[in-house]
Amino acid sequence: MTKVDLFLVFENAAEVSNRLRERMTVYQIDPIRDLRWAQLVERHPLATVFHTPEWLEALRRTYGYRPVVLTTTESGQPLRNGLVLCNISSWLTGSRMVSLPFSDHCQPLVDDPADLIELVKSLEGRVDGKNCKYAELRPLQAFDSEMEKNSHIALSESYCFHMLDLRPPLDVLFKNFHKSCVQRKLQRAKREELRIEEGRSDSLLTDFYRLMVLTRRRHRLPPQPLEWFRNLIECLGERVSLWVAYKDNSPVASIFTLTFKNTVVYKYGCSDPAFNNLGGTLALFWHAIQSAKERGLREFDFGRSELDNEGLISFKDHWGSTRTTLRYYRYPACFQKSLLGSRPMELAQWAFSYLPDFCLTLVGKLLYRHIG
Repeated sequence: MTKVDLFLVFENAAEVSNRLRERMTVYQIDPIRDLRWAQLVERHPLATVFHTPEWLEALRRTYGYRPVVLTTTESGQPLRNGLVLCNISSWLTGSRMVSLPFSDHCQPLVDDPADLIELVKSLEGRVDGKNCKYAELRPLQAFDSEMEKNSHIALSESYCFHMLDLRPPLDVLFKNFHKSCVQRKLQRAKREELRIEEGRSDSLLTDFYRLMVLTRRRHRLPPQPLEWFRNLIECLGERVSLWVAYKDNSPVASIFTLTFKNTVVYKYGCSDPAFNNLGGTLALFWHAIQSAKERGLREFDFGRSELDNEGLISFKDHWGSTRTTLRYYRYPACFQKSLLGSRPMELAQWAFSYLPDFCLTLVGKLLYRHIG
């Protein structure tokens, strides 16, 4: 690092410190009703589908969450920045603020480090003053040392995150796929003459959700309510794609993707284990990637993976994607987020394995609004 570089580092740090000494007013707005939020989302380079008013409206309709945005921009002016969160009020799990529920990542749309620190400090005050258990932030980019020094948030959880660059030619993308784990299975799916359908129709949603119930039962978890997926389709419209693979007339696999700006986001996937050897899930990803290329999109977001889920991490690695780390942050740092001990959770998961479909989906409808 040169002397000039060192001077710029210290000069920027001093500027942040000076900004922090100034009193900033933090305002709260409704991102669904205030059109300035949609305008900021459209123009900010780090905005994703999870920032959009449509995603927030789907959360509100399904789970009753109230979205808010904290900003240093005064009323009547175009938004310079914004930190979007949902207020979750639950008699079962308590009150908290999350940015954002059921979203893999949600970067604060803030360019000035001093503004971001001020917004986080304001969030901390709201947690302390509203009998709120905690606040959780899920940025796509990790916070820097200035944030750690000037706020009280702390690292809470980490995940693997995979992104595929779609800019290379299609044949180059295919060559980068793992030969045995992806390329050969795609050839198998082609030989099986699987039929791929894409859209948002009620029939596709019905087939997707039936496979979702099968998959969640296999993972010993209830599915999210059908209303959640209906509301996503109604609110996001053409940004939603349901992809379903059929063997003859039987649905064998399905994925649920979202599109915003230049990025396709893989959000949900499910399959019938009786047909997993046909390569249906991989065929769906390949069709989604080809479709994205045809539309000139530049990125395929494979989403987050639990650090101990080696199978899922390997699956995403095999597509030639780039692996990074997602870091979530929480205030207060000492709050333990776990809702149940290991023994009660084991008993619940055992019960989920045997509940009839009707009961399992009812549990999901009742439970998910409390765990966002």
